[in-house]
Amino acid sequence: MTHVGQLIDALRERGWTLGVAESLTGGAVASEVVSVPGASAALLGGVVAYATPVKHTLLGVDSRLLAEYGPVHPDVAVQMAEGVRRAVAVDGRAADVGISTTGIAGPESPDGQPVGTVHVGIATPSGVQSVPHLFSGTRAEIRRQAVEAAIAAALDAVRE
Repeated sequence: MTHVGQLIDALRERGWTLGVAESLTGGAVASEVVSVPGASAALLGGVVAYATPVKHTLLGVDSRLLAEYGPVHPDVAVQMAEGVRRAVAVDGRAADVGISTTGIAGPESPDGQPVGTVHVGIATPSGVQSVPHLFSGTRAEIRRQAVEAAIAAALDAVRE
């Protein structure tokens, strides 16, 4: 079974729901999740917050944090993961788990950080974390690696 299949099973076993907030992956994490039959038992929805201001307006990422450090920062990933839980709430109940991705897929870096810098945010009832990565390859390869890393980090967090 793939990591994403294991993630859906783990969420279903716990009765937990999921929200996904994406920047550089542009919806690919949510797409990967919905590729699994039965994903609707866990996935509430996703937000593609590609433009930096949308991270603030839709997900509640602190505007000062964004202004000072830009969108590719571990705290931005954490706040995106927390924010998507609220953004996809159903009947006032936030998602139990939030996954987020923010990073630089290239081919060039807008802010001097290395191309391939990615932060994956995970928020669960047990806590929040940001997992840093530095991937290499083409733009498509970096984005693919970010999707895989996000699913793997979420699976680890849900299994804790």
